[in-house]
Amino acid sequence: MEKLVKRSDKIAFMNVGVDTEDFQRMRKFTDISTSKNSKEYNRQYVDEEGEDNDVIGYSEEKSFAFDQYTENKVHEKIAKIADDELTGDEAVVEVLVVDKTKAVEGKGFEARLRKYAVVADGDGSSPEAYTYSGSLKAKGQFTKGTAVISDDGKTATFTPSTNAE
Repeated sequence: MEKLVKRSDKIAFMNVGVDTEDFQRMRKFTDISTSKNSKEYNRQYVDEEGEDNDVIGYSEEKSFAFDQYTENKVHEKIAKIADDELTGDEAVVEVLVVDKTKAVEGKGFEARLRKYAVVADGDGSSPEAYTYSGSLKAKGQFTKGTAVISDDGKTATFTPSTNAE
């Protein structure tokens, strides 16, 4: 039977740990949307009337926006990058996206982990709450695996797949 996939079925966690992994749910975000930004190879062969196209790669980015809350480690991490205008490795985060519609045998869900550069765009544009916005731009390939979400839904642990997929 078909079932509608809700936006809340695919949730993101950010690693806010310093020496160990600490994936905290990306809560209070008003936008986390993905653009795949496909890279194409287009050409026209002289013996054909139409163009031939192939996808040769991706340059994924996630747009984000959130209302800033205190005592939220994810907000604190992104705000520090934006406020202090951090660059290079200091502006890189790890994001784990968990697909709750794809349960894995045993316990957990299918998940993808990837590093992103935080590209801050703006802050403070709303009179109701202090907001931040920008994009997360992919740094390399993702790692596929399994995530287990805590009972309260606020944290997750990630185990990379051991077989080639």
